[in-house]
Amino acid sequence: MKRLKNIFFYLVIIGTFSALIYWIILFGAKLEVGRGVMSKLSTMTPLQEFFNSIKDNLHHSVALLILQIVIIIIAARSFGWIFKKMGQPSVIGEILAGIVLGPSLLGLYFPEVSSFLFPAKSLGNLQVLSQIGLILFMFIIGMELNLKALQSKAHDAIVISHASIIIPFSLGVGLAYFIYQGHAPEHISFSSFSLFMGIALSITAFPVLARIIQEQGIHKTKLGAIVITCAAADDITAWCLLAAVIAIVKAGSVVSALYTILFALIYVLFMLKLVRPFLRKIGQVYQTEKQVGQSVVVLFFIVLLLSAFVTEAIGIHALFGAFMAGAIMPENLNLRRTFIGKIEDVALVLLLPIFFVISGLRTEIGLINDPALWEITGLIVLLAIVGKFVGSALAAKFVGQNWKDSLTIGALMNTRGLMELVALNIGYELGVLKAEVFAMMVIMALVTTFMTGILLKLINRIFKGEVATE
Repeated sequence: MKRLKNIFFYLVIIGTFSALIYWIILFGAKLEVGRGVMSKLSTMTPLQEFFNSIKDNLHHSVALLILQIVIIIIAARSFGWIFKKMGQPSVIGEILAGIVLGPSLLGLYFPEVSSFLFPAKSLGNLQVLSQIGLILFMFIIGMELNLKALQSKAHDAIVISHASIIIPFSLGVGLAYFIYQGHAPEHISFSSFSLFMGIALSITAFPVLARIIQEQGIHKTKLGAIVITCAAADDITAWCLLAAVIAIVKAGSVVSALYTILFALIYVLFMLKLVRPFLRKIGQVYQTEKQVGQSVVVLFFIVLLLSAFVTEAIGIHALFGAFMAGAIMPENLNLRRTFIGKIEDVALVLLLPIFFVISGLRTEIGLINDPALWEITGLIVLLAIVGKFVGSALAAKFVGQNWKDSLTIGALMNTRGLMELVALNIGYELGVLKAEVFAMMVIMALVTTFMTGILLKLINRIFKGEVATE
């Protein structure tokens, strides 16, 4: 009985007020007289109007952005899964997914689909999201650095790491001398172009390297510890060099850049001497806590964002500030793991693939349409391999490693992947790299990352009788 009563009340109140709304609108239409309101006459059927409204809605910035993110995530995860099954790092597939969705493939063969999914006016929103993803990613990388382990193995690691930077850096600067006139932007000085070419050839992808080491099962051996420490030292040194190069590019001269570098040093000292001790006390308070409260999460995010803001304002890029903020977080491992767990999935699954697609949209393989350009691309790949692989291996042998371990270190340090793309995109945004040079460098990053697994298998086969250092 009560149910029938509720139904009757529902029908009466809905029907009465619906009729009231209808009559108000009907009589209100008479108020339009003399106001110049035009009646909308449509020649389309209701079904055509419906599909037309869907098309208009998809061009709305929010709807289009959501569609782009869905396509990007599906493509990145699919390609990443395929390459993981092939025994390659998933990051290679994610980078290729971006290239496939860009002008090199989708834009070339399906230009209408490409222009519908990724119109030029929509790329600004994707760019902002990709930068947020990178900031969170660099923060995670900083938090995952084990500075104590780096200190305990610093001697050998720094020798190998710095040799693996200075040799390819020199080769990159030398290469810039030969290609500057034909392939550098007109407004960019030789010093800016050459320094950026040097840094682009000398970067190692720390997160990709760490993943490969874990997949190879050597992360708990002495060799694995040395390689991880080398990569960590390489990361810190390369980012400091990149910050200096960015300062020089933005300032226009080395002398002007000294002010930027000076302020950057003041910022680093402030973070190490004031912010880090404060955060350490916070970590001690929550030493026994199993869960991290929202107040601590808010505090960490404020430190991250302010650090990124300061370095961007100084002129050495927000990513350096994010990396620094992660490195000075409390040494409480439980606190770090918990906080990383809160942001890792959002950064790596949702936002970081957007960065790969932005890189892919900038990579036009079709621009390398001349044998001379392919020769330069081949030379870039060759110099990158010689500088990083050979330089790291010789340095490792010099500090006392056997040939198998030395060559393994060289192969792993030759991995570039994501970190290379970060540096290349910074160079592209600063106007240091032309589109064709950017494409050449992306090819180099893919080749050097792809060959890592192949080189490791080859080295293990050649030195089959030797056992890796435990």
